[in-house]
Amino acid sequence: MTVELVLPVAIVQRMKVSLNHAKEREIGGVLMARQIAPGKFEIVDFSVDEVTGDREHFVRNPVLHDGVLNEFFERTGRDYSNYNYIGEWHSHPNLPVVPSVTDLASMEDLVNGERDIPFAALLVVRSDEPSEFTATATFHQRGTLPVPARILSTNERRE
Repeated sequence: MTVELVLPVAIVQRMKVSLNHAKEREIGGVLMARQIAPGKFEIVDFSVDEVTGDREHFVRNPVLHDGVLNEFFERTGRDYSNYNYIGEWHSHPNLPVVPSVTDLASMEDLVNGERDIPFAALLVVRSDEPSEFTATATFHQRGTLPVPARILSTNERRE
């Protein structure tokens, strides 16, 4: 299955602001999405932890991000079939914009662990200059190897 992540310009702009504030530190959080077709998800919101990362490592604070997820579910009427957690994101300001071995292992633990998450996406981003934004994504599904996900951009945010 080919998985596509739609990144609206407004989401990219918000990420770029956070990346600019973080400078050389890795930051990240969780991604919330709306499924717009089988295998196609539009990112509609994300959390960001600008505190816990350092130059080459980021581990998200679960308490902070769980609160953001709960607020998101309240805003979307707990309509889990349309709006849900889709995965994780973080920056690589000093590394290539590809998942590290540690990143891949963390995602595999997530989908193959005890948390009842059958699939998740990982988005790795970088913005060295305010006008620049690069990203890669992988899709992780229980019992299968990770595969690249296609990233699409849009000027329009559908709700």
